Amino acid sequence: MKSKIGIVIGREFMERVHKKSFIVTTLLMPVFMLLMMVAPALIMTMSGSDERNILVVDQSGIIAPELRNTESTKYTAVNMELDSAIARTDVFGVLFIPADVDSESGSVKLYTNGASSMSLESDITDNIDKIIESHRLKSYNIENLDRIMDKIHSNVRLQSVRNDKEEGSNQSSAILSYILGIVLTFLLYMCLLLYGQMVMTSIIEEKNNRVLEIVVSSVKPTQLMLGKICGIGLVAVTQIVIWGVLIASMSAFLLPALVPAEISGELNAFNSGSLDVASATTDMDILQAMSLMGNVGYIIQLFGMLILFLVGGFLLYSAIFAAIGSSVDNIQDAGQLQSFVIFPIIIGIVFGMTAANDPTSSLAVWTSFIPFTSPMVMMARVPSGIPGWQIALSLVILYASFLALVWVAAKIYRVGIFMYGKKPTIKDLVKWARYK
Repeated sequence: MKSKIGIVIGREFMERVHKKSFIVTTLLMPVFMLLMMVAPALIMTMSGSDERNILVVDQSGIIAPELRNTESTKYTAVNMELDSAIARTDVFGVLFIPADVDSESGSVKLYTNGASSMSLESDITDNIDKIIESHRLKSYNIENLDRIMDKIHSNVRLQSVRNDKEEGSNQSSAILSYILGIVLTFLLYMCLLLYGQMVMTSIIEEKNNRVLEIVVSSVKPTQLMLGKICGIGLVAVTQIVIWGVLIASMSAFLLPALVPAEISGELNAFNSGSLDVASATTDMDILQAMSLMGNVGYIIQLFGMLILFLVGGFLLYSAIFAAIGSSVDNIQDAGQLQSFVIFPIIIGIVFGMTAANDPTSSLAVWTSFIPFTSPMVMMARVPSGIPGWQIALSLVILYASFLALVWVAAKIYRVGIFMYGKKPTIKDLVKWARYK
């Protein structure tokens, strides 16, 4: 029995890893992930707005002199009627400030000769709000007001330290844990859908080609189903392992070479626990992110957890995909039935995003024990450093649920592969599952 399942596993595995698409995606994914991390900074650098010239018609006399120019916005105060200013087409727009702008009902208007932008409007309102606030404070005739405001200005830096962990050991900020949780959750989501549907598609194709009728003469249907599931699952695990090795190698060798010298000293002090937070010039979240990304052991731990929950989630969902694939004759008929599989995965993503935001909430804890949502929810919680017993219990429930579900799926599979020309209903699938 083992040798027959092994043959099916080997055939499914080798058929897919030899494809150029597997090799290309496996090698390019880490590069793509690095580009995704760098992309926001590059986009912000390259997407600078063109210079906008804005005429300011200020009837109050207090706003225009204090408006601050930016790299993309230049303000020019003019002494003319509003209609005459709006008629100008050689400028981007006209900012009209009424005389009662300082009152509770005061408002300003921006007339533009083209489409405006959220960033421009936000900058203008923030600029005017600060000027009005400063003007109102000066009306109290307080001496040395500017010096007082400078002294009372506060810029607190928060460094979160876990009491249940040694300082410097995988300490992570809430923001970083949230980002890692979301990334790992979506990575697991894509793998479950991609490889789960691969199991279903493979079975449908072989069923249409009448290959299954020949294969089941030598291999039991249950052995064939398990062989397909394990073979394709091994492809997914191989891809994740390669990604983990590549990213860990980049973390160990490439990242240290890219860190600027002025940040490297603070990063070393942060890792050793001797950093003076008050005098640090680098944001603490950035230092924590760089510290974790440079920790090869932490990356291996994350990918190890990812593999455990990927295997469990894949085995669970692929059993359902296999049952669906065996019961239909084409992809179109499978589309309606597979919504019963995709819907729980989407629910898992929703709960996973909630868990990443608050990993210790009751909702996050309980949904991490439900087998249909636990893979996504647990991967969202793992970067936050949750108790080990919760991870162990979630894995036990997940793998036990697969054993129970694969027994039901195998019954549907052994009947469905011989059914042609009929679109099954849910009632039919339940009847097949009851066959002895």
